[in-house]
Amino acid sequence: MLSEENVLKALSNVDDPDLKKDLVTLGMIKNLKINGKQVFFQVQLTTPACPMKDFIRNACVTAIKHLVDSTAEVNIEMTAEVTNGKSLVENNHQIKNMIAVASGKGGVGKSTVAANLALSLSKAGAKVGLLDADIYGPSMPTMFGLNDETPEMTTIDGKEKILPLEKYGLKLMSIGFLIQTGQAVVWRGPMISAALRQLLNDVLWGDLDYLIIDMPPGTGDIHLTLCQNFPLTAALLVTTPQKVALDDAQKGAAMFRIPAINIPLLGVVENMSWFTPLEFPDLKYFIFGSGGGQKLADEFEIELLAQLPLSTSVSEGADAGTPAVIGGNKPMEEAFKFMAETVAQKLAILNAAK
Repeated sequence: MLSEENVLKALSNVDDPDLKKDLVTLGMIKNLKINGKQVFFQVQLTTPACPMKDFIRNACVTAIKHLVDSTAEVNIEMTAEVTNGKSLVENNHQIKNMIAVASGKGGVGKSTVAANLALSLSKAGAKVGLLDADIYGPSMPTMFGLNDETPEMTTIDGKEKILPLEKYGLKLMSIGFLIQTGQAVVWRGPMISAALRQLLNDVLWGDLDYLIIDMPPGTGDIHLTLCQNFPLTAALLVTTPQKVALDDAQKGAAMFRIPAINIPLLGVVENMSWFTPLEFPDLKYFIFGSGGGQKLADEFEIELLAQLPLSTSVSEGADAGTPAVIGGNKPMEEAFKFMAETVAQKLAILNAAK
């Protein structure tokens, strides 16, 4: 018999594959309504980028039809409420999750990964900001075609605030928006730390599910300032398979494990894993070697979250202000989408364990 009690009992047999508890216990079933043979409810996921969305929907339908009524018409709306990491609350606004995208050295595609991670999460339906924390070498103005743009100011409770620029659905901020193109930033450590604090505290970010922070390469003042003064949820490591990149990435990973910092590592993204010519889509050329990302992940007992191929269209798009997720390169778009779903999944699991 179709009743709310029987439907909820059936749905209590459907587990969230990541959180390892049933949907009813987790409070993920919302607005259950029954009208004759029609059953409607919402499943509130922990992220709109959930890679198990279709699996969960199908499991709910199967449970109701098998355990309650095989003739039921089941209509499910998949919604999401992103879970909190260590929230940053400023100006009555909340940033739920702050994720640092880091690398040990430059040239491994860290900014490309950060930009396309942010865009992929936004395309999935999340509210996302992207902070370019590389004070000495900001790249986001070029990658988003905003070199000539300057943020506007507003006043909140008598205090001047910076309005982030917006493009492709993202809120963006970089020191590059506040200085002239080509102008060198020649600052000592304390000035760099003060600039980073301003980019976080004096920017009117609004409510965000995720703030992706593109870190400078290496380990230094910016990393310490961010990790010790702001509630980072987790960090993501980017490397190439090349040994010199791995050696530096190991130092970056070790920094986050220092007791005074102690930021959870979500995992490793291996960039430029292989090259595949357009005319031979089944071939893979491992230009920078292979297995490096997995080796790094194994050493620090974390996961290899994604392997991204080398593609000239990615760098060309970045130079033209059109990141890969926007540029129409379907294989790269799918690769970044998979990466973003995996990152969102790991964040939800991490938040649930707190």
